[in-house]
Amino acid sequence: MLIVITGNGKGKTTSALGQAFRAIGERKKVIMYQFIKGPWISGEDKAAPRLSPDFELIKGGKGFVGILGDTLPREEHESAARKTWDNIKKAVESGKFGLVIADELNVALSLDLLKLDEVLSFLKEHKDGLDIMVTGRDAPQELIDVADLVSEVKEIKHPFNDGHLAERGREY
Repeated sequence: MLIVITGNGKGKTTSALGQAFRAIGERKKVIMYQFIKGPWISGEDKAAPRLSPDFELIKGGKGFVGILGDTLPREEHESAARKTWDNIKKAVESGKFGLVIADELNVALSLDLLKLDEVLSFLKEHKDGLDIMVTGRDAPQELIDVADLVSEVKEIKHPFNDGHLAERGREY
């Protein structure tokens, strides 16, 4: 099953982690690859080893692309996204996992770090063998169309809009 969690509200990665927790409870192995996220340590980075060997978290991103002080050449972001996508394909094809999570893949697609046609082709071909969960803002309509389950996380209110910065343990 292909599951897409998108929208501008907080909770997309949190939803994926909740799904991972549920799958682990049913004795499924879970692997989560994170696009974009990478250079900072998050709460999930600290928790993941506690769930090993049933859960593995791999950060593949180099950080925000073109915003918030990003000084990396775009090619580095593209290379990181390509490597992360290649690893996701290997994980899906390995048969080892009951759930493969591609966290922030929607963002990588919206930034054109990966080719949508290639991603769609692979996901269409493999979505029936296991659960694949894709998160991130701005899910392309073509991905929504092929997904089996789509949820949109809508922001109603967030402290960031009142000038509060992201906090450890809540936003990351």
